[in-house]
Amino acid sequence: MAAGNPAAATAGHTVGARHAFRGVRTVEHFFTVPLDHAHPGDAEITVFAREYVSADHTDAEAAALPWLLFLQGGPGGRGNRVTSLSGWMKAAAREFRILMLDQRGSGLSSPVDRNTLPLRGSAEEQAGYLAFFRADSIVADAELIRAALGAAPWTVLGQSFGGFCALSYLSFAPAGLKEVLITGGLAPLQGPAERVYRATFERVAARNAEYFAWYPEDRERVTRIARHLELHEELLPDGSRLTPERFQMVGSFLGGNTRVDALHYLLEDAFVATPDGERLSDAFLEQVRAQVSRAANPLYAVLHESIYGQGQATDWAAWRVLGEFPDFRPDADAPLLTGEMVYPWYFEQDPALQPLREVAELLAAKPDWAPLYDLEQLAANTVPVAAAVYRDDIYVDFDLSMETAAAVRGLQAWTTADFHHDGIGEDGEGIFRRLLGMVRAETTVRSERTVRG
Repeated sequence: MAAGNPAAATAGHTVGARHAFRGVRTVEHFFTVPLDHAHPGDAEITVFAREYVSADHTDAEAAALPWLLFLQGGPGGRGNRVTSLSGWMKAAAREFRILMLDQRGSGLSSPVDRNTLPLRGSAEEQAGYLAFFRADSIVADAELIRAALGAAPWTVLGQSFGGFCALSYLSFAPAGLKEVLITGGLAPLQGPAERVYRATFERVAARNAEYFAWYPEDRERVTRIARHLELHEELLPDGSRLTPERFQMVGSFLGGNTRVDALHYLLEDAFVATPDGERLSDAFLEQVRAQVSRAANPLYAVLHESIYGQGQATDWAAWRVLGEFPDFRPDADAPLLTGEMVYPWYFEQDPALQPLREVAELLAAKPDWAPLYDLEQLAANTVPVAAAVYRDDIYVDFDLSMETAAAVRGLQAWTTADFHHDGIGEDGEGIFRRLLGMVRAETTVRSERTVRG
């Protein structure tokens, strides 16, 4: 396994609080795992996960249920905190115990931010620490956790970056998997990060055109706000300046089915009349702050390009590729809104990221990222896999996803234009049922082939 052999270590396991509310029972789990799975005797970190079980099951019934591990989007995305079972979790809880993982560095799993990272030492030492926070290490954590729980090979559901992790799981620890479901997360298996951003810039541009066709008045509003920000200092509630390029980050709304329309309501709140003339409203600035600040998830910015790094430096790939798409420049005549790309100026303008600037530069320049996927293992895969691939996804490109689908033996791809990247949030129950049915049908077919053979 790329991150080390998990059999060489065991995870310390502590069971925390138990709660019951609105048809669900939860159990908190804390695991102690190696920072570097290749050297399990060295530094350790804590990984947290919360177990969810439907109250429809008795304790005895729940204990007999198979496990489903959910891998959240990110990088650096903590597991969902839910107050009731709905969507995909409602469907899954009928036959699974759900383990909601806080991937290392997020949530309660040895969290990483501007306050905690200096505990690791110099900027070089901090960068070395964060090099162990990619998908290969997350998979090794999961295998230690599975062993600590005494779980048989389990079902994994990976959303977005969680799907990237699932592909690493299939590469390095397939024996731990019964079946894999992926939503909006078929990562490109090889090639430089630049090819990812060229593809996604094109899809974001097309999504801008689609949005402005629905809301033509917003084309003028976006340009007007960008021009206003060039001439006036507007401060977000955290005291940092809202620049034209930071404002463009509200394009994150474009990645959703339902969120895309919320962008219109944001933009219509933009301007108010004041004694000093027209200014941006407090309501608008507060909503924008929530979109452009990485305070809640700094790892997303720090590690984002590293999820495409294999054998070479990423070197701010999105920033370099941006030069090929001048319509995304903030000073363009009609600037487009951007997607999930991360640029070096984030670490100059976002107070939550400013202390991490040197670390981010070191990670961008790191030339020796280890492989995240084993192409030979994926080509020989025997684990049932089903993936929802969204045709118009602006975050995970459709064509690159289908290239990956063809490289994983037995992977069944359900392609649809009905959803965008957040499809699991819109019809999670339907998507989960469909993908589970696909892998179960494949398992039945394989079993029949074995019997006939």
